[in-house]
Amino acid sequence: MSPSSAIPDFYYFCFAAYEPFLTIIGFLGACADPTTAHNAQAPWPPGSTPFEVLPRPTLVTTLQLAHVCALLGIINAFVLTAVRKHLHGNPALQEKLVFALLTPLLLGDIFHLYVTFWALGEERWAFWEWSPMLWTTVLLGFTLMIPRIAWHLGIGRYVDHRDAHYYKSSSLSTPQDMHKSPASETPES
Repeated sequence: MSPSSAIPDFYYFCFAAYEPFLTIIGFLGACADPTTAHNAQAPWPPGSTPFEVLPRPTLVTTLQLAHVCALLGIINAFVLTAVRKHLHGNPALQEKLVFALLTPLLLGDIFHLYVTFWALGEERWAFWEWSPMLWTTVLLGFTLMIPRIAWHLGIGRYVDHRDAHYYKSSSLSTPQDMHKSPASETPES
């Protein structure tokens, strides 16, 4: 049987629980120790020492970036929860709204990796010199990007152009029809 939700449990967990958890933990870590959060982003060039105290603009930028990441995670949780709760009987509309949320996030995942590797310069290939924070950022980024790609490929979820036909051809009710009350149907003449 075809999936009946555009945001089944696995994807809901990834994007409405796991991602907000990661982004909020990152924000709290940056608030607790912004200097370490900043200094651990990439390897420092030989002969230079990391900041002991962040310059004010660097501190503000670090905390603002952490806040924006946490905000994106929270937006995911609220939007996906609302989609599942209020549109559970309309997977075609669920799919459109979730697509509108996950597409820019997928592009963000791709550009985040690109910008990270670009900014590392020649050290991008010196994996042995990467900081634990850089490894964590890249690997956790993949744990979100891969499920987003899978969602866009339609793996394990309702896809309207594929699954709506299944319901019609097998003379089953569509998920939208299952939630209609009998009083709302008009008799055919």
